[in-house]
Amino acid sequence: METRVENNSEYKRFELYANNNLAGFAAYENADANRAFVHTEIYPQYEGQGFAKVLIKEALDQTKDAGLGVLPFCPFVHRFVSKDPEYLALVPEWARERLGLAAQ
Repeated sequence: METRVENNSEYKRFELYANNNLAGFAAYENADANRAFVHTEIYPQYEGQGFAKVLIKEALDQTKDAGLGVLPFCPFVHRFVSKDPEYLALVPEWARERLGLAAQ
């Protein structure tokens, strides 16, 4: 299945498309030099197929490329970041303890 992730800045969310159909999104708020991820949703017909991982990875990569830090308030994003040192490094040091993330 062909997928793509687009940043829909008007709605403040990254959207995942599977075969050109909207399959889910990761909503965010911009906060100074950081992007706070607040909610991730994969639509029921697309659940259990690894789409959340695809969406979150691309959203984090685009956030990194934009020079922004990551505040993972969304449980999906929090879990993803906590398991990968490359993405944990995107979380500002001051936020790691507050969000229950290991110091690097």
